[in-house]
Amino acid sequence: MEVKEVTLDSLLSEVQGLKAEEYRLIQICATKVNEDEYEILYTFGDRYDEVNLRFSVDGKTPIKSISHLYWAAFLYENEIHDLYGIEVENMVMDYRGGLYRTAEKAPFK
Repeated sequence: MEVKEVTLDSLLSEVQGLKAEEYRLIQICATKVNEDEYEILYTFGDRYDEVNLRFSVDGKTPIKSISHLYWAAFLYENEIHDLYGIEVENMVMDYRGGLYRTAEKAPFK
């Protein structure tokens, strides 16, 4: 399993390359690293081969959606927005903070 560090600016081109190689999206997850830093991990697979793309974001900088390449990514992206408060630009389906009903807004922020 490969873990590739990417930048926010290179994310879309990396994902486009994996899509061209017919990798499928397995998951996207966010983790709070410290007060002002979140780690975002995208996992893609092709049979028994997995590639992880990882980058850090400050939580104030929006990330770009990959849902125009992998339609189902909109669920993960809405989850990241709702639970961590990280903005995701250009989702194919944006629930605008309403995918999850939580007692507090962005509980993992």
